[in-house]
This record gives sequence, C-alpha cells and structure tokens, in this order.
Amino acid sequence: MARTAADKGKSPSRDLSNIDLSEASAAAGGSPVLRGYLATPEGDGPFPAVLMIHEIFGLNDITVRHADRLAAAGYLTLAVDLFSDGGPRRCLVATMRALAAGEGRAFTDLATARDWLQDSGRTTGKIGVIGFCMGGGFALLLANDHFDAAAVNYGRRPKNPEEALAGACPIVANFGGKDRSLPDEAAKLSSLLDRLGVEHDIKEFPNAGHAFLNDAETGPRPLRPLFRVMGIKPDPQSAPEAWQRIEDHFAKHLKA
Repeated sequence: MARTAADKGKSPSRDLSNIDLSEASAAAGGSPVLRGYLATPEGDGPFPAVLMIHEIFGLNDITVRHADRLAAAGYLTLAVDLFSDGGPRRCLVATMRALAAGEGRAFTDLATARDWLQDSGRTTGKIGVIGFCMGGGFALLLANDHFDAAAVNYGRRPKNPEEALAGACPIVANFGGKDRSLPDEAAKLSSLLDRLGVEHDIKEFPNAGHAFLNDAETGPRPLRPLFRVMGIKPDPQSAPEAWQRIEDHFAKHLKA
C-alpha cells in the first residue's frame, strides 16, 4: 500500500505540497516558487516514475488522490503545482498562454519536476507523464520530451500538432463523448497519431463528459450547478475503465 498523506494521519487538503522545487526551478529560469505533491509506493524501490499535471483548478485534493492511486499501483508520482507562485488567480492566464504557445515558464517548471524525479535516485529510469484537462494538453506537448509513456485525459491537441507530436512516446488517451469543449477530439487525435506513426490507444466514453475521471466535483462551488449542466462532472461508470487503461499503458511501457 502506498505511503500517502492519509497514511500519515493528515488530511490530503492540508498536505498538497510536500516537495519544494523552488531552488532548482528558479535556477533554470522557471517560477521562483515551485512545489509539488509526492506520492510514494510501498517498499524500497527503485520505482518507475510519473509526472502528474493538474487540471485548470490547480493542485487540489482530487489531484492528490489521483497521485496516491498511481503510487498504490507502483509509481513514484510527483504532482507538480503549476500555480505555486501566486495561486490560480495570478498564474492561470500565464500558464494557459504557455500551453497555447508551447513554451514558457510552465514548461521550465515541468522540466524541473521531471529532472527532480530522474535525479532522485529512487526511480528505475523509466518515467511517464499524465495530465487532466489543461494538464492533458501539457502531457501531449511533453510526449516527445524525454518521457517513455504519456496518458492524456480530455486534453486538447496543440497548435501545429504534427510538428509537436512527431516522434512522441506511446500515448493513451481518454475523452468523454458528452464533452462539449472537445467535440470529436478523440477521433481527431487518433487520426493525427495514425499519420505520424505514434503508438496510441484512444477511447471516447459515450456517456461521459469533461473531468469524468475525478472522484468529486471540482471548481468554485457557485459554478458547480452550471458545470453539471455542461457535463463537467465525475462519471463513476466510465472512470474505472479509463483508469485501468492508464494503469495498463504505464505497466506496459514503464514496468517492462
């Protein structure tokens, strides 16, 4: 069983940042403050590693539970907080601009987190990347940047996708058929990766919407009724299969 915040008698919401990457990030030209949540599998290791990138609402206790889940499956999982240097209100716009441009401080921060995992002395040398929503878009862009496998969950294809994804590592992706923000995205991504010759496993879950892998509603409480109408909500019927696809993909490419 993985060693998590809950195992230590702490609420996950009080232990969202147990790793400080600030010094390394600042030295690389990234954020002067950068933190993350590290979930460690049971045992002495070394372990295959996973870099986790949160959705648009930031590193919250849902993300922590996602990281704990992968740790329980045997992966040293670092969920980096891209909003460390000021919170979502100060960081969201700049982070989204970096995602749209395919470059910027957020990418330096993610490279810092990846390098921390690789240099930790606790990994096998195999490392994957996983992202949700905004983080899924980042995971796609990082799939050709020193990762052995990528898991993309309702993430948008990047600008200039053929250039960005040429030579990408194997990708598994999960989308919701009722996700109004990403119509036909699964088919479009699958067609693109076919043309590029990138190994991939893409699935659209017909009854799921956006953020369907979450185990609880997220976002500002006053907006949650609107999110439900828009189909942005957990789907406990589809999520188990999507998670199993992720774990199978990582097992194939990170544990072999």
